[in-house]
Amino acid sequence: MQPTYRPSRIARARKCGFRARSRTRGGRKVLQNRRRTGRKYLTKV
Repeated sequence: MQPTYRPSRIARARKCGFRARSRTRGGRKVLQNRRRTGRKYLTKV
């Protein structure tokens, strides 16, 4: 068996990064809500 979680910074950034969030309408909504609640970090990557 292989491990189920094999971290890759590139794959993570492409999926959950700031630029990935900015591209889609829903992602922009996520950023907007996180800004509204006053998050220090908008995205993890």
